[in-house]
Amino acid sequence: MCEKHDPLAAIIAAAMPQVAGPVSSPRPPEQSLKQQVIKPVINSVMNVLAKEPEAQASRRRRLWELGHACHCPLVGVGFPLGVLRKLVDKVTNGKVVADDYEVHVGAVTECGSRNRLSEALQKELERRYAAVLLRFRNAKTTEQVADMWRNAVNVGDVAGAFWAGLTHPRCTSELEEQMCRDLHMVQHQAGACVRADITKFNATLDENKRLTHDLAKAQLRATALMAEKTGDAERHAAQLMQLRAQVVGKDSLVDSLKVELEQLRVSIPGLESRAKLAERLEQMEERERAMRNQIADLKLELARAVEQQAIPAPAQEETRPVVEHVMKMPLSLRERAVLCVGGRNGNVASYRELIEREGAQFSHHDGGLEDNANRLEASLAAADLVICQTGCISHSAYWRVKDYCKRNGKRCVFIDNPSISSLARGLEQASAT
Repeated sequence: MCEKHDPLAAIIAAAMPQVAGPVSSPRPPEQSLKQQVIKPVINSVMNVLAKEPEAQASRRRRLWELGHACHCPLVGVGFPLGVLRKLVDKVTNGKVVADDYEVHVGAVTECGSRNRLSEALQKELERRYAAVLLRFRNAKTTEQVADMWRNAVNVGDVAGAFWAGLTHPRCTSELEEQMCRDLHMVQHQAGACVRADITKFNATLDENKRLTHDLAKAQLRATALMAEKTGDAERHAAQLMQLRAQVVGKDSLVDSLKVELEQLRVSIPGLESRAKLAERLEQMEERERAMRNQIADLKLELARAVEQQAIPAPAQEETRPVVEHVMKMPLSLRERAVLCVGGRNGNVASYRELIEREGAQFSHHDGGLEDNANRLEASLAAADLVICQTGCISHSAYWRVKDYCKRNGKRCVFIDNPSISSLARGLEQASAT
């Protein structure tokens, strides 16, 4: 609790060096002694009045009507030091040079009576905590005021609640004393928290120094890496320019070669027909090789059939029925569309008979040798299973069949030789996958 001494005169005297204009002389010692004697008497009367039973009046008490024990905590918690100094400067018409403690003590002393400073403090408290005062106005009994005060202490918002509770018409002396005790303990706890915060703040400062040092190192490394990356980017840009120049040169060369090629084509009559004949000749050679392979396979199958069944020599020509009886279809082809691309024309009938016997629909396309190549893709789209004779088909048709089946997920059986046994092995491999 703050000790009483000379009232606002101490503050005014401290502000005297910077107050413009003449200032009245200080009060005589007799007047000061008289005031010091009168104030304790007034305070005693106020304390006696405070012990009376709870009044039923609705008027709130003023700052100078409160007990002196409430002034020190009220000024300390209700006014920030900057606000308190501004109020004192405004009242004294100057700038106070006293320290914070002397300003606080002087303000607490002046709250004991009604004067310019106490009225200014009263007005500032009413303005600053108007919302809290409006909330406390709903309290009709002392118990409600005490409950609202305890709630404010629990949430840590005690400044406005302390002023509203002390000045409430239902605030008794017992409640006033309890509020002062609670605020005293809150201030102790706040001080302890401040000390803990200072410790944490100092630790944070040390950590900040360390992190600043680490950040400086990281920035140096980043600067070095940035310089290195900039050099790499410049080198890459130079290489890119060189590559672009090379591409432009190659494009020019390609264009000149195209022009030269076109001139050569014009200078050679019948070049297109010759190219077609050469392609036709290559296809015929491929078919011839395929037919030779097929003949070799047929001879081998015939020899095996003769050895296994011991048939007479004249009956070796009837090989197709024997192969048909021996072969078993590994896939279920019932009600499915089967397309055969390529192969010997002589074996197409055997393929058709074998496939249709399983209840499937058979169709054939020679890969563009005699049939229209544009119909190949339509035939592929209508088929459920594709048999591709790789030994008896052109390269373009082979790649068209393979690409179409891969893109559309259609099952395709690739057969090297156009024989019935090769077809069986291909279907067996397809059924195993």
